Amino acid sequence: MSDTILKEKTTNKVQVPKMYKVILLNDDYTTMDFVIEILTNVFNKNEAEAIMIMLSVHRQGKGVAGIYSLDIAQTKVKIVKDMAREHGHPLQLTIEVE
Repeated sequence: MSDTILKEKTTNKVQVPKMYKVILLNDDYTTMDFVIEILTNVFNKNEAEAIMIMLSVHRQGKGVAGIYSLDIAQTKVKIVKDMAREHGHPLQLTIEVE
């Protein structure tokens, strides 16, 4: 009989959660000022960043408002859609995996 003690080696792999881009889509009705307002108030961008993102939306048809975990991205999309409807804007957003 042997007095050998076996130890199990365990390793915990921590997976970093996927991140998601919140993307604003261009339309012909939502004002540039409103887009800047949501970028500063909801996505916490400074004015210069907000203007750059707004111009990207205007010129290229879309712009990344921010990158978040899925639950935060979904919450921000809901907040913005509610604000847009309140102000009569048809602003659309999408969420894409980073």
